[in-house]
Amino acid sequence: MTTSSSQSGKPAAGPPSAAASVAPVTSSAGSSRPAGAATRPLLPLAAVLTTVLMWASAFVVIRWAAPDISPGPLALLRLLAGSVTLTVLVLLVRRGRPRLPRGKALVLTGVFGVAWFAIYTVAFNWAGHYLDAGTIAMIVNLSPLLTALGAVLFFKEAFSRRLFLGMGISLAGIALIAVAGSTGRLALTGILIALAAAFLYTTGMLVQKVVLRTVDPLTATWLGCLAGTLALLPFAAQTAAEWEGVSAGTLLAAVYMGVGPTALAFWCWGYAMNHFSTGRVASSTLAVPAVVILLSAATLGEIPPPMAILGGGVCLAGVAVSQWRRSRPRRSHLPA
Repeated sequence: MTTSSSQSGKPAAGPPSAAASVAPVTSSAGSSRPAGAATRPLLPLAAVLTTVLMWASAFVVIRWAAPDISPGPLALLRLLAGSVTLTVLVLLVRRGRPRLPRGKALVLTGVFGVAWFAIYTVAFNWAGHYLDAGTIAMIVNLSPLLTALGAVLFFKEAFSRRLFLGMGISLAGIALIAVAGSTGRLALTGILIALAAAFLYTTGMLVQKVVLRTVDPLTATWLGCLAGTLALLPFAAQTAAEWEGVSAGTLLAAVYMGVGPTALAFWCWGYAMNHFSTGRVASSTLAVPAVVILLSAATLGEIPPPMAILGGGVCLAGVAVSQWRRSRPRRSHLPA
């Protein structure tokens, strides 16, 4: 996935580089580099790793909770927990004075929240009623490729051969997953719902990148979660009706989903997006399906059908091809 900002390898907006304020240090080889250059990426990388692990766990938790509660109520409980967590974080970090966006930025933050936090979460939960966690993860992680297409359509980026090839490969993978569905091993309805979730994921990611040009990651995540929670309030009556029949484990799972994969993971994701290019961050999610399959096999005893694994692997290969960039040779700083 690339946007107009990723062509230069830097995000469209974010904190100014610390390199400008740090005195150069000369290495023993004669090269000159800013002090601390090796340590600056550690926090963003840790944020990416945290996001990948928490989002991977979300696929397994959703699949485990699916028989006990409907998609809408589960999404509402998750976002309520996330909203409370993020509100506390904002009050602590901003010392009770959050910086609220205005005008277009506020509207786009709401759009990002409704698309990604609300509608995507419902679709994600719904897919868990039909498909195993690993298959859902493999389909949803088409998003980086879809986001690259979105960058072409909305950010006027060039349509590269690499992107065209990746699309073709991923479509072949989707076809293989569809074949697995036609054999009765997977529900075709679930495949379509998971594809819809991937498109919603993409929409949220594209809008979020624009939002992060003017809104800090924590505030964007907080307001997005609040907007998503408000959008899901029509499920309040259904949630109340199902409350008595929901197990304590499922309620704890909803709280975990709100605190971890929603509040903390989205905050970490936004932080990473402000330090790395969109494509670099989004491509990290290629690791999610593998983690999900391992977690699902260990905790739920579920493994996707062989044809689905093959198709998912082909899909992710297509995404990887679309993200692949030929590295430029570095100039030697060694003395001649």
